[in-house]
Amino acid sequence: LCARGLAMLVPKKDMKIFVALEPVDMRKSINGLAVEIIEALHGKPQSGDLYIFHNRASSLIKALFWDIDGFVLIYKRLEEHKFKFPKISAMQTLSISHKQLRWLLSGFDFARIDNKTAIRFDDYF
Repeated sequence: LCARGLAMLVPKKDMKIFVALEPVDMRKSINGLAVEIIEALHGKPQSGDLYIFHNRASSLIKALFWDIDGFVLIYKRLEEHKFKFPKISAMQTLSISHKQLRWLLSGFDFARIDNKTAIRFDDYF
């Protein structure tokens, strides 16, 4: 990947990240997911925010965001495990941090991590 291509895979610091809590049909591509963002999540597909979608089995995710001159669609499948999503019936979408996104993409339960700062060993000695 060129530097620009790699940069598209790393969310910008000011990028908001939204996770759709209801599963979607993974046959949907860019246009179908953009409609989901507008109709189901009441978002703006070309805002530059990152939207994460998953299938009913939680084995697949697709992420969509607008990058300057077009949409970027990212697709990931876990082979042995499932992605973990919180069960919050009153919400359609959940805003998460960049750290939580890394946990989600690794297959960990991002809702269980806290944002405590790291303790440095030299602080105590």
